[in-house]
Amino acid sequence: MIDFVHFTPGHALAGGVAIGLAAALLLLFNGRIAGISGIVGGLLKLPSQDSAWRIAFVLGLLIAAPLASLLGLGHLTEITIEAGWAELLCAGFIVGIGTRYASGCTSGHGVCGISRGSVRSLVATLTFMATGFLTVYIKLHVIGA
Repeated sequence: MIDFVHFTPGHALAGGVAIGLAAALLLLFNGRIAGISGIVGGLLKLPSQDSAWRIAFVLGLLIAAPLASLLGLGHLTEITIEAGWAELLCAGFIVGIGTRYASGCTSGHGVCGISRGSVRSLVATLTFMATGFLTVYIKLHVIGA
């Protein structure tokens, strides 16, 4: 059943447009793909001559939601994670391995790659999504949560 109190298609559309516009502008003006794992990974390779735009991009990701909330464009939602540190670290490690094997993350493949018509990105995104669906199904219906 849809919870219409939290159903905000306008906000979702605006967020999607903002993400698409940011990705298109980064590609147009900087020739770079807006894949978070690649952007952050580039920061970890020192010395780097292109750290400034990478830092600006990551800072934008971190301050956008609090800034929008301060400007009255929405509100911050309390996030509750029902997992322990060991589970989170294992999940993060597995996601990291997946992004290395796929040569990119969901943002790089899903937002940028598919929009450029990349078959490799389509396959990677379908794999990410199928794995996520399967994981949730197993966690909820096989193991039980």
